[in-house]
Amino acid sequence: MWSAAEITSSLDYEVELAVIIGRGGRGIRKSEAMRHVWGYTIINDVTARDWQRKHKQWFLGKSFDTFCPMGPIAVTADELDAGNLEVKCWVNGELRQNANTRDLIFDVPTIIETISAGITLYPGDIIATGTPEGVGIGFNPPKFLKSGDVVAMEITGLGRLQNTVQ
Repeated sequence: MWSAAEITSSLDYEVELAVIIGRGGRGIRKSEAMRHVWGYTIINDVTARDWQRKHKQWFLGKSFDTFCPMGPIAVTADELDAGNLEVKCWVNGELRQNANTRDLIFDVPTIIETISAGITLYPGDIIATGTPEGVGIGFNPPKFLKSGDVVAMEITGLGRLQNTVQ
């Protein structure tokens, strides 16, 4: 097992609602988008900000082994109102992110319509919806993660995802 410190000096967290696609499609209209949603879970969209900045795009900075833990449960779409869920993240017990999905820049139907305009969605695909303010890079000075930090995330109805940085 490697440690995050071996690859990045700016490890960051992002609590996000994850949309799980149940019915595939392409060119899905916003009005039909929710018919394609199987359910939801929590994603910690872990990011190496230095790699993200260095490569001028997000793929490498968000794609290292062990990045993007999900869970602890997935629930079906009929169990939650994705447009009104509390979204929270703590680092070592300090509340850093505290918002509601109604404050997302784009709602779930808009995200699905936008992505499916050029990308075919398949059952089992997972879409991260975006994160509220409070990520480490947003502080002055930034509050990046280090080995031993405990990151805990909760979204209404989806339990608590907790991970320790290695």
